[in-house]
Amino acid sequence: MIHYPVKILMAFGEAVAGNKKLFYWLMNNGYPELTALANAIQANDEAFQWLMKNKFPHFGAFSKAVWDDENALKWLNKSGYELLAMVARSVQEDLVARQWLKDNELDVFVHLSQKIYICKMQRKKDLRDYHKGPFL
Repeated sequence: MIHYPVKILMAFGEAVAGNKKLFYWLMNNGYPELTALANAIQANDEAFQWLMKNKFPHFGAFSKAVWDDENALKWLNKSGYELLAMVARSVQEDLVARQWLKDNELDVFVHLSQKIYICKMQRKKDLRDYHKGPFL
């Protein structure tokens, strides 16, 4: 993820937060993997499967790791995706990981972890609210 320009990462963060305009901009401008990742973070299994089938298993694992999947987090570390593991841990409110990102001047990833955390908390709230069932 470090190879994406900062403006693309910022657009991705907005897409995760629900900005449809930036979501479709990413999709239509050569970043379908980031749009799939944004959807996978929202617990969309079809997007997760797309990531896995299209050679983005690291993004698939990341989408699971932000939801506290320890096996996915271990896989990221074991497979050489330490940065994604640190961002996932930051999403999980690991203060050591967040400080590591700050100390290494990776502020864009601190920002992303905060956006993803907010999305995760909103999704958890929606899942608990039976008035917002999948049929609505």
